[in-house]
Amino acid sequence: MKITDVRSVAISIPLAVPTAFSTRLVTAREFAVVWIDTDEGITGVGYAYGGRLIHSAIETNLKGLLIGEDPFAVERLWERMFRETLLLGRQGVIMRGISALDIALWDIIGKAAGQPLYKLLGGYRNEVPAYASGGYYREGKGLRELAAEMERYVERGFRALKMKVGGSPKEDIERVRAVRDAIGPDVQLAVDANNAFADAASAIRWGRAIEKYDIWWFEEPVMPDNLAAGTEIAAALDMPVATGELEGNRYAFRNILERGAADILQPDVGVVGGITEWLKVAHMASAWDIPIAPHWFWDVHAHLVAATANSITVEYFYLDEDVFNTDRIMKEPMAPVGGKLRLPQKPGLGIELDEAAVERYKIE
Repeated sequence: MKITDVRSVAISIPLAVPTAFSTRLVTAREFAVVWIDTDEGITGVGYAYGGRLIHSAIETNLKGLLIGEDPFAVERLWERMFRETLLLGRQGVIMRGISALDIALWDIIGKAAGQPLYKLLGGYRNEVPAYASGGYYREGKGLRELAAEMERYVERGFRALKMKVGGSPKEDIERVRAVRDAIGPDVQLAVDANNAFADAASAIRWGRAIEKYDIWWFEEPVMPDNLAAGTEIAAALDMPVATGELEGNRYAFRNILERGAADILQPDVGVVGGITEWLKVAHMASAWDIPIAPHWFWDVHAHLVAATANSITVEYFYLDEDVFNTDRIMKEPMAPVGGKLRLPQKPGLGIELDEAAVERYKIE
């Protein structure tokens, strides 16, 4: 089997209501979508968060490295893409382009083998626990509305949730309290600061103020490159600290592990370098007895969590909350039942894109 073509587009899917987290306001979600065609009629699909820049990197820097190659040679192709673009950036846009392409390569492998991807990768479980992610900031959204949102997730069967923090430290303590009161003591609750705290001292002080609410994990308290602060925070707090969604290869995660800067790792398959690199991170973490809780992209991460014993959960967003909206381009979106995602049994990723929707959201 040979790769005959690599196609990509940038899309932008608008949000109905502007939505904020601690550091920015979001009005749309942009993605790069890729298709890798083969001479045997099998096409693999992949995607990553980012849009125009990733699409440009794929078309300009990465596409030519795959044409004519065997799609099964994922290790060799990953190394080729990584090393050929080393001078352009070991993380960021280039790595997200590699991520999207690597996902598509694994989709081809699963389709060619006639097996769902999670079975090819290890098949540790057939369904995966998921948590409902939400609790963003919106105009007019007070404590009552926030609590009602989180209650909706519990009513839909979730026993684990995540909410945003990092806006106003004082107000966020009240927000966490309101959510815990609303969902009760038996539902796991994580908080995500999106790198909002300026230093370890302020993150520790705030973290200690909410530990009494039985926090599942405290996510990204400081900037990801500030490993010294991350190490200090992880050592000072009783609740686990989680990070990794912005890290672009295994070496970055090795540094986190060696520094003790996190208790939970959160590799994002669309950021870290695709499935090939994600698996390296997960298996490396298993040697440290560190759990994996990946960021976003449940359609792909469900396969990876199902294939790795040290993975504990998948992040899931309801489309009707309109925060993270990849389901708008899926023909058959993955749907949770009782807070769990059942793995699709179709070959590969089991993803079929709605081509009309992709075209509708396409940007030049």
